[in-house]
Amino acid sequence: MDMFDLTGRVAAVTGGAQGMGRAMATALAEAGADIALLDLNAEGNDATAQSLRALGRRVLTITGDVTDVALLDRAFAAIDDEFGRLDILGNVAGAARTGPAVDMTLEDLRWSFHNLVISRYHACQQAGRRMLAQGRGSIINIGSIAGDRSLQRDQSVYGMCMAAVMHMTRELSTEWSGRGVRVNCIVPAQVLGDNGLNARMAADPYLRDTFLHGIPRGRFGRPDDIRGLSVFLASDAADWVTGACIPMDGGNMAKNGGGGLLAPVIAKYVR
Repeated sequence: MDMFDLTGRVAAVTGGAQGMGRAMATALAEAGADIALLDLNAEGNDATAQSLRALGRRVLTITGDVTDVALLDRAFAAIDDEFGRLDILGNVAGAARTGPAVDMTLEDLRWSFHNLVISRYHACQQAGRRMLAQGRGSIINIGSIAGDRSLQRDQSVYGMCMAAVMHMTRELSTEWSGRGVRVNCIVPAQVLGDNGLNARMAADPYLRDTFLHGIPRGRFGRPDDIRGLSVFLASDAADWVTGACIPMDGGNMAKNGGGGLLAPVIAKYVR
């Protein structure tokens, strides 16, 4: 399994304190990579770091808001000082404001684009400069099925941002892949974790069934579902995979973005 071996490589993961970021960082460390963790959650960041050091990995923790581009600049400089190289970037952290389109303010739009698009683009720039200089590297962005199609859930701003992330992935891949830097995007459906989804479903008793009707696999995603795909995209096994937006969605997109969404809605009104 040498093609999946990440020994000697360095990965930076944003959002590594919890959820998919922590799962990605753990999987990369288990495959042999040393890790830099960037997260606003200092306690969670330290807990992740402790578990990775128990695997025998070198770990650098950087606490702060990754939407602060000055912090990102300092973080990548710290990675240079600590490791002297960067081979993998997991662009996981980011948030957006949601709600009916007529209620969204320009501030909601600006805040969301800065969180999900501008900060990720800047992280890609910082990582890309280092990877291009060494002639190799892998950038893994996190998108969403909402960036590919409308889901009728008051997510216009979120969907626009994720569409930008997915196209950013294609553009950077086209520009950089010929110089050894691959750029790909993992596109999840509903993943349960520290993301407010459980609270939304608790507030709307029909939302859970609505989501599940669109997932042929029959269950919600778990943060650990990202582990295998992360190692694959980071490794030499994916040497000819670049510019791809890969669904991690239990079959949701194959079912046309959640086919069957109306079934629980109809049931609500015919009872």
